[in-house]
Amino acid sequence: MQLLTQILKQINDLVWGLPLICLLLGTGIYFTFKLRLIQLTKLKLAFKCIFKKQEGEGDVSSFQALCTALSSTIGTGNIVGVATAIAAGGPGALFWMWVSAFLWDGY
Repeated sequence: MQLLTQILKQINDLVWGLPLICLLLGTGIYFTFKLRLIQLTKLKLAFKCIFKKQEGEGDVSSFQALCTALSSTIGTGNIVGVATAIAAGGPGALFWMWVSAFLWDGY
């Protein structure tokens, strides 16, 4: 049992260590520049599409569809995850979440 625990700890350290952070941030930076800062260049269009009046059929507006999609995507787990990260890592955890969210926005 101790051997299994040691093996799992080594795998855990490998997966959740510096290589994963570099991979996540590196991929985010790559896609940010490959897509030409899409999270900034298309921000005006995104707000325009969300808040404009639609003249189509259906009962759900773009804003309502966005809120529904975000509620199912974000969920309670992410809210609790942020609170846990701040409690465990302090304000630095929040800063790196913002950096990661900016780089991964839209992917």
